[in-house]
Amino acid sequence: MYGSSINNQGIESWWSIFRKGRSQFWMELFADLREAGYFNGSHEHQCLLRYCFGDVIQKDLDECVRLWNSHRIRHSRTAACPGGVPNELYYLPHRFGSRDCGFQIEQAELDALLEASLSMTPCGDPNMQEYLDFAMEHNQLQMPENWESASELYMKLKEMAQI
Repeated sequence: MYGSSINNQGIESWWSIFRKGRSQFWMELFADLREAGYFNGSHEHQCLLRYCFGDVIQKDLDECVRLWNSHRIRHSRTAACPGGVPNELYYLPHRFGSRDCGFQIEQAELDALLEASLSMTPCGDPNMQEYLDFAMEHNQLQMPENWESASELYMKLKEMAQI
């Protein structure tokens, strides 16, 4: 789709803020690891990165969702959508003269998705996952709470695994 997007300025502005305030930090952190020679893009390094940083990044994304869903979108005369709080707009569309645009999903599809997600390992490789879990337990290491402890854990496990 091409052309002007005057009706999408709000969301485009938000994505710009998201990149500057959140995702840019992660991109720079991982670029720093690469430039310092601590990340080379190999399968093992990618698994280790997901293992160490996955939960911390998810916490950051969850906070971003919380902030987005609690902020107020201004009403615009030129936009075809109402203003309000995103969660309220989604869950209570009738209050804003709108309708529910959701659709039903079969329970079997939800069950298949749940089953597929349960078989996935945080690092993406069952063998690496088993090794990393063993190394964590054997060395009495804790899962990280923030980017600093995730970075420390990454370096420790990288050294232990000699990768």
